[in-house]
Formats: sequence, C-alpha cells, structure tokens
Amino acid sequence: MSTSEIHVEVAPDLALFVPHARRTGVHPLAVDGVSTLGHVVESLGVPLTEVGALVVDGREAPFSHIPAHGESVSVRPVARPQRVPGAPLRFLLDVHLGTLARRMRLLGVDTAYESTDIGDPALAARSAAERRVMLSRDRGLLRRRELWAGGYVYSTRPDDQLRDVLARFAPELRPWTRCTACNGLLRQATKEEVADQLEHGTHRSYDVFAQCRECGRAYWKGAHHEQLETIVERAMAEFAPTD
Repeated sequence: MSTSEIHVEVAPDLALFVPHARRTGVHPLAVDGVSTLGHVVESLGVPLTEVGALVVDGREAPFSHIPAHGESVSVRPVARPQRVPGAPLRFLLDVHLGTLARRMRLLGVDTAYESTDIGDPALAARSAAERRVMLSRDRGLLRRRELWAGGYVYSTRPDDQLRDVLARFAPELRPWTRCTACNGLLRQATKEEVADQLEHGTHRSYDVFAQCRECGRAYWKGAHHEQLETIVERAMAEFAPTD
C-alpha cells in the first residue's frame, strides 16, 4: 500500500471540527490510495452531514472519490437552506436536546425525542425507519451510515440551537398545533373534557383549551404563555415565509 499526499482546505464554518493547526489555510495530508475522500474527511473530524461539497482541483467530487497524490481538496459546508428529501421535514433529537425538541414542537415541527439514552444504533435505525433528520451534538452518532439524514447542533444555548435549525432546514412552521410533551397533534377541547386536569383557579379563570390527541394532555394560556408567545413570535418573524 503506497502513501500519497494531498492538500486540504477546510471551510471556516467547519473549522471547529478539525485540529487547531488545520483550521485556516491549506495543509498537506497523507492518504493511502485506498480510502475514499469521505473517509479521509471524517478522519479529520468533520461529520459528512456537515459537508455540502468536496471540490477536488476545482471540480466537485463525490464522497466515494479516491484521492490521488497531489490533488487539492476544498471541504465546503452545506448550503442553507439545506434540501433534504421528503416533505414536510421530520426530526429526531437525542437525549441531550430536550429543550430544543419542546421548542420545535411548540412551532408545530414534527419532532421525535428520546428522553432516555437508547444508544446510537437505535437512534440511527429510527432515523432511517421513520425518515427523520437526526439532530445531535454527538459526532460519532452523525457518522453512522444508516442515518436517513443528520445535522450537527452547533450551540449549547436553546435560543441559538432553534435559530440555527430553522435557518438550516427551513421546516414548515405551524405554531400551537403539537403537544410539547409527546409530539402529538392538538385539538380544541371544552373545559368539561379536560376538567380532571385543572386546578380550581385554572377552572375558574380560563375557558379556551386544547388537548393532545395522543397523550390527552390539556393546554391553556397559563402563566408561561407569554414566554412561549415570545418564542413563537420571534421564530415566525424571522423564518416564516412572507409570500
């Protein structure tokens, strides 16, 4: 097996995935003449879910390309909004993204979420079976080949996470239509239908209710509604279609 050398430049948007020494400029990299370019890029630390194009000597190449000695490779990020097969988009979030999951559901985005750690193989299998975009900060999970599609969550702040996901994938927003607890669809409900879930003050003060078709949870404009309304208004102002 011979060893060759290529020259690789990683886009600034992907710099956080690679060692500090490779974050700017063009750097030499040894290749074995057998491994695919996709494998080579992953070996640098960049999940392929984050790669929009691999440009070899000025021409776009597939992940399956076997790099040859002397080639120059540019690793570019995904274009935004990113086009993913299937509509409307469906998502799957891992155990560490509970707040993001609830906010996406608040906006009416179909968002499955595992509140316990079921393991990477099970998550990847569910992504494939249900054709859901896997969102995670776990690079190892995003490298699993069976994923339907995936995206790295770049921030640890829920506000920034939500903004990034909406900007990247541009899902359809339908606020107040999904249960934030289980992702089920909501329906209008009478006070009598949800009376067993209401405390005396709530029963006396509110008349408009919704109920999840799946888990039965009741919703009304309670103490936290103003905070939730702010999240919805910001998202709709920035990401809802204007035409």
